[in-house]
Amino acid sequence: MYYTDHDLDILARTLYGEARSELQRYGMIPLIAIANVVLNRYRKGFAKTIHEVCLAPMQFSCWNSNDPNCEKVKSVTEANSVFCKCKEIAESVLKEKWPDITNGCDHYHHHAIKPYWAARLQPMRIYGSHYFYLLRNK
Repeated sequence: MYYTDHDLDILARTLYGEARSELQRYGMIPLIAIANVVLNRYRKGFAKTIHEVCLAPMQFSCWNSNDPNCEKVKSVTEANSVFCKCKEIAESVLKEKWPDITNGCDHYHHHAIKPYWAARLQPMRIYGSHYFYLLRNK
């Protein structure tokens, strides 16, 4: 799969913003699953690049300007060990070193949030504090 350094950086920042606390509580699996969702969206044509998938308006809350994580996501550096792990996970997923553990899922949410689109759906997978769904087959 082709990706740029910018794609890798934005995906790592997305993982950091969306699920950095999962790493200590549940290990790498929830972050891998979120990265799988990003790749699945890219493959299904949600956007033309990985970074466009991540930065699409209102798709990943950590990039919303009113989200308290937004500034943290933008300013984190590789001096932060959790961000370094997020970058390792992002690179491994982009290099397809691991299979898609979500089985094609293209949406997810934290268990404490109840988005309208998930109201009548059962999650296909649950990893850590996140529920994963398949909304678009192709």
